[in-house]
Amino acid sequence: MAIEVIDSADAASLARFDMIIDVRSPAEFAEDHVPGAVNLPVLSNEERAEVGTIYVQESRFRARRIGAAHIARNVAGYLERELADRGGGFQPLIYCWRGGQRSNAMATILDGVGWRTALLAGGYKTYRREVSARLYDAELPHRVVLLEGPTGSGKTELLGLVAARGVQILDLEGLAAHRGSLFGGLPGIDQPSQKMFESRLLGALAALDPTRPVVVESESSKIGERMIPPALWRLMEAAPRIALDAPAEARARYLVAAYREITEEPAALNEVLARVPDRPGRKRLAEWRALAEAGDFEALAGALIALHYDPAYRRASRKDARASLASIALPAVTQADLAAAADRIAGLLVDAGERLPGEPVRA
Repeated sequence: MAIEVIDSADAASLARFDMIIDVRSPAEFAEDHVPGAVNLPVLSNEERAEVGTIYVQESRFRARRIGAAHIARNVAGYLERELADRGGGFQPLIYCWRGGQRSNAMATILDGVGWRTALLAGGYKTYRREVSARLYDAELPHRVVLLEGPTGSGKTELLGLVAARGVQILDLEGLAAHRGSLFGGLPGIDQPSQKMFESRLLGALAALDPTRPVVVESESSKIGERMIPPALWRLMEAAPRIALDAPAEARARYLVAAYREITEEPAALNEVLARVPDRPGRKRLAEWRALAEAGDFEALAGALIALHYDPAYRRASRKDARASLASIALPAVTQADLAAAADRIAGLLVDAGERLPGEPVRA
């Protein structure tokens, strides 16, 4: 049976395969991979380093022989374990770094089994070109609506409530594994690489219906250390917005409840205070740390809101010329407030077929 070679890595081309197999090393896979791909490395991290060293320092022939032995053993293991339950109609797509020896070696074996095996020409690099073209060069077709509001107004939680009501959302902070503020990364989770963030983003965008509105939380152009790609950022800059409004005292209470793991860990809280970009000065920083040591976290959150978050939000709002779809008051930022806000947003956006106020006209 001839091995099929495909040269496109768009979502439609990849969707017809039963399994996308990434045969690169675990380290390469961890940096980035095709969404949904399964890592069945033909060379482990250590084996890849060993073969590379022998290839450069000793003999190309010896490197290939040792590499072939490793590959044969590893693929045999996958046939006995991960692929053991696959029937005769199984259709895998295989790729490596650039469609070279690693993917061809595994494809030859799987083809010999009798499976309808395909190779991605150019490997991961072909896929990466697809990501770059879509997120850097092209215009995305999606209809973005921004959810904005001052810190502590429950935007991230509200995003989930809106999704439960049938509205499309794009959770950028979830994709970037970062809260997009001084409060930093998610507990116990490292941020993905920029490439992995873009892969996650492209996968999420592909799952959305571009004819229906999609709610995106308002962010700066970077979420932690990850940059929002230009194609999406252009949509966000032009998108109409829904603004939340809540009293500072209520937002301070909400922050204390939402970030309890930080208030319970002094070292984590000190890191947050150290990241304040406005240089609060030794005296003010000492006052904030004294509030933390006394357990008066609401007063600390209120101080951060008044002296850092709200001034930054007002500066950004003065420059914002985007159309407003609605302004929603959250008197206490309670679960009831957020549920009512989600109901209102769903009423505005579910099954919205016409162009929204302020939405860019598309050619």
